[in-house]
Amino acid sequence: MLRRLYSLILYLATPLVLLRLFWRARKQPAYRAHLNERFAFYPAQPAPPSSLIWLHAVSVGETRAAEPLIRALLEHWPHHHLLITGMTPTGRETARQLYRERVLHAYLPYDLPDAVARFFDHFQPHFGILMETEIWPNLLAAAQHRNIPVTLVNARLSARSARGYRRFSGLTTPAFACLTGVAAQTAADAERLRQTGATQVSVCGNLKFDVRPPPDLLTLGQHWRQQRNNRPAWLAASTREGEEALLLDAWQQHPTPALLILVPRHPQRFAEVGALLTARGIRWQARSKGLPDSSTQVWLGDSMGEMVAYYACAEFAFIGGSLLPLGGQNLIEAAACNCPVLIGPHTFNFLQATKDAIAAGAARRVTNAEDLLVTANALLNDQAAMQAMRQASRDFATAHQGATERTLQLLLALNAPAPDQAKH
Repeated sequence: MLRRLYSLILYLATPLVLLRLFWRARKQPAYRAHLNERFAFYPAQPAPPSSLIWLHAVSVGETRAAEPLIRALLEHWPHHHLLITGMTPTGRETARQLYRERVLHAYLPYDLPDAVARFFDHFQPHFGILMETEIWPNLLAAAQHRNIPVTLVNARLSARSARGYRRFSGLTTPAFACLTGVAAQTAADAERLRQTGATQVSVCGNLKFDVRPPPDLLTLGQHWRQQRNNRPAWLAASTREGEEALLLDAWQQHPTPALLILVPRHPQRFAEVGALLTARGIRWQARSKGLPDSSTQVWLGDSMGEMVAYYACAEFAFIGGSLLPLGGQNLIEAAACNCPVLIGPHTFNFLQATKDAIAAGAARRVTNAEDLLVTANALLNDQAAMQAMRQASRDFATAHQGATERTLQLLLALNAPAPDQAKH
């Protein structure tokens, strides 16, 4: 009954969802593309292949985190096709750049009963994999009805999110129960997932530790570093709305000759942040316009897919989403690039990884923007401390690897087709 009410609300809200989609398309026109897929209307030809594995990664972060698992799936089931679904144009483009013609790409439809039915009728996957926290009641109920096993992998669930799910337990508990299995990142995640109704929960670790930084991007970052002629630089990575103003206020109060590399998380905000820099009288240059010169104070990272290069270029990085109560962003990619990390007070979405990184000496927590700048300037003047943090980052990233193999073994154990059963 609750799921019917949920579905009715979704149908009634569809015009508002479409309005929001077109509103976002004002800054990202790609949101207008493939609109039919969001309701599971797919071209009749060519027909989808048989022997299909389906993996859902909602956006860029999940798509990149899934990379080692996707490569393992392609290796273990070479005669199966792999479908990657997502919800954002940037996630779709990331999947296209990473895997080219090796995988199929589509948007996952909205969680409307008729749309998810068309999705499964069209693709008929052998089994499905959801990344991190994607729980859709109608989608999971339809998969269970069709005997399609679905596993939630790299799963994380903060205490805050768990409380939210419990408020709607009549709807979410049956949805979690539809999962064939769950590969949780940590023991704490696993316990919270069990409390929400998930069964067959295993602790497999975080797939992001197994992501290898692309060598060409590491080389690019080193090239940028060499072009600075020994001028130090530090990075503010994946900053969110409201954080840039706080950071720049503190930066102007605590000036430093070091270059600040500022990379907003969302590409639609590049122009907004550029205007903010101009309004403050800051000498800045955009990555899209070339390399910074000696007079540049802030280099605006307005490019996509180059975060690894920014990490390789910087002495250390502040990870955004953490100065304001937004939950933070994952610091694992920085650690994999041997880049020391500063992190703000709000990291509830990545509690365990942050806690472990701080304990390992790979990261330091700051309390606010002013503390961030004071700490940054102190590090810039302490090469020994930066080198120690760089070594700690390398050790931290290496020590937590292995989640891909554990997750793959779980998928094999949960009635996924074995490699020798693949259809030719």
